[in-house]
Amino acid sequence: MEPMTTKLSAALRIIRTHQWIKNVFVLIPLFFGEALTDPAALTAGCITMVAYSFAASAIYCLNDIIDVDADRAHPVKCKRPIASGEVSVREAYGLMALMLILSAGVVALLDNALAVGGIITFYVALNVLYCVKLKDSAIIDVCIVAFGFVLRILAGGVATGVVLSKWIVLMTFLLALFLSFAKRRDDVLRMDATGVAPRKNTIRYNLTFINQAITITGAVMLVCYIMYTVSPETIAHFHSDYLYLTSVPVLVGLLRYIQIAVVDKKSGDPTKVVLKDRATQLIILAWFLAFVFFIYIV
Repeated sequence: MEPMTTKLSAALRIIRTHQWIKNVFVLIPLFFGEALTDPAALTAGCITMVAYSFAASAIYCLNDIIDVDADRAHPVKCKRPIASGEVSVREAYGLMALMLILSAGVVALLDNALAVGGIITFYVALNVLYCVKLKDSAIIDVCIVAFGFVLRILAGGVATGVVLSKWIVLMTFLLALFLSFAKRRDDVLRMDATGVAPRKNTIRYNLTFINQAITITGAVMLVCYIMYTVSPETIAHFHSDYLYLTSVPVLVGLLRYIQIAVVDKKSGDPTKVVLKDRATQLIILAWFLAFVFFIYIV
């Protein structure tokens, strides 16, 4: 019984279930499209989110398979199941195949399964290229990661029939890019401290560049958000002139994350920051409640 439990624990670590929170982005079209109270749209969105989670887990398996040698030399990643020997490469490939099958099976439950499945298939193909080659190219690597989040909201929009605003698409890309650069900052700090690059492309980054990239993407994202809240189409859609006030928690949230990255030097995993940092959670909650108040109550 114990070996089986150990294998199950290792399998869950490979597919990184804690990272599934990222796929909440699939539901963003429902929130901004005021469709959260539509049972059919919400069901379609949740099904798509689950399908996307399985597809993303398949990519995590492939990533760990390809990076196994590098992970063994890494002070933290050496504890990953494949690198530590808990799971064999063959077993990891089997788990990857299972995740893809589950993803396809869940997508089949949707009325527009072909369109949503096409987006997820493109996401998988792009990330296979990323794992095999493209992640070694600085800047291209973070752009692909950011584009993956755009694909998430596109899948959510197609699944629920919600038309996405160009501002939402742009802000999603910029936010993901901001977080990706902050994550790369952690790699640069480790490289500066040990003299060993955690990734092949880390040598093409340094703190000056990363800090400027974080500042630029964060600032442009904030400007886009403000422009979104004051645009005539947004005011007409939500019937509210007060949405610009929600830019305050957005600004505070960006500053808080920069503080975590630059002062605390703990931006290596954005998911863990969201799950563990109470201040970040309160800021996100404040933004959510403010937005809900202005579009559903005022």
